[in-house]
Formats: sequence, structure tokens, C-alpha cells
Amino acid sequence: MLKIKDLHAGYGRIQILAGVNLEAEEGQVTAVLGGNGTGKSTLLKAISGLIVPWNGSVEFDGEPVEGLRPDRIVRRGLVQVTQGKEVYPAMSVEENIKLGAYVRSDRQGIADDFERVYSYFPILKEHRKSHAGILSGGQLQMLCIGRGLMANPKMIMLDEPSSALAPQAVMDIFRSINRIRRDGTTVLLVEQNVRMALLLANYGYVIKDGVIHMEGLARDLINDDNVRLSYLGGTVADTTGAAATL
Repeated sequence: MLKIKDLHAGYGRIQILAGVNLEAEEGQVTAVLGGNGTGKSTLLKAISGLIVPWNGSVEFDGEPVEGLRPDRIVRRGLVQVTQGKEVYPAMSVEENIKLGAYVRSDRQGIADDFERVYSYFPILKEHRKSHAGILSGGQLQMLCIGRGLMANPKMIMLDEPSSALAPQAVMDIFRSINRIRRDGTTVLLVEQNVRMALLLANYGYVIKDGVIHMEGLARDLINDDNVRLSYLGGTVADTTGAAATL
């Protein structure tokens, strides 16, 4: 569904991505893993049109999208949820969610997707008339994901959805992502929480210094010696009990 070939990008004269190659299959969760400053967020911005790639290609659903405006990419079904949990605090939760449907005109479909979002995140329905500014960090992340889903994406790209959240909120977010994937939306997940991301994902990429250093099936990466030593504290991940909770 998403194919990236030899992607180079950066800011001004500073190069961040130096030839990234990546594929994400339809109906799966694909994880992009790495620490701060490795190029993960820049990769998503280059895919979604927030920055223009210097070189290389981005193909989505069989069509090139590199260089297109972000709104045109959204209309094609590729939506990014950014890391900042940015909402309009003085607007209601419901009004913030509705903003995600700005590219749509199908009223019934929008109404149906409101209910879909509320089924994933019941707490948002409870607070739908409240100002978004009262929400906790985990609830704000739910709101941002819900707003992204209102565009009815074929693929949703999530940038660090567990960042700065309490452990219970992290579990709630990852369970919701798993439901979203099961219901047919393809997910590209950028994360520093390597253990949780690999428990959820089908396939993973490890990025470092703007280059993909490692890739493979998530179940293989999670017990790979290099991944364990670099990201999991040298321990073998619990791939049974923890995965069963998602």
C-alpha cells in the first residue's frame, strides 16, 4: 500500500533522511522504531507532504504522492496524526473531532464515523460537550487519533502515540490501535516504545541516522540480540502475556 524508495529529506541544508526504503502492507501495522533524532518524524512529514522530499519516491495505493500538498494526500486516504497532541482547547471535544472531516461532504458517513470514533474511545463521548482543554494527556492522544480517523483514511500514520503517557494510558492507546487495524485501517506506527510497538506490529523497521539499519517480522525483531541490547535492556520480551492484552 505504501512504498518508499531512496527517500532523502531534511531542513534547509541539514540532511535528516539519507536514502530510506520502506514498504507497508495493506491491513497490517508497520512499525518504524528508533530513538530521538533518528529521522522518524521527518519521515512521516515527508510522506504526508508537510515537507518536500529532496529525492526519492513515495507511492501510496499505487500512485506517486511525493510533492503533493498535504490536503491532497489526505483526500487520497493517507492521514498523519502528529506527535504534539495539538487541539483547540477552547472548542469542545466534538468540535475538535469534527475538524478531521474537513475534506468530506458525506453527512451520513461523517455521522457514522463519529460513532466509530466513540466506540474506540468511549471517554471522548462522555466529554463530547466539554472543552478539549480539560482532557488528560491520554485523552488528548485519543482525541487526536479520533480526529484523524474522521478523514476516513485507508492508512493512518501515528507519530509517537505513547509519548509522555502514563502506563495505563499507553495500554489503552495500543489496544485502540489494534482495534483500528482489525477494523480494516492500515497503520504506520512511529514509536520509541519498541517493546509495545513490536508486540502490536506485523513488520518493523529500525531507523538510525536517517537510514534503515534493520527490518523484519516483528516477532523476529523483538528477540533479535541487537534490538534487545539497544532497546529492550538486554531482556527477552514477553510476547505472550503482554500481547494477549492488546
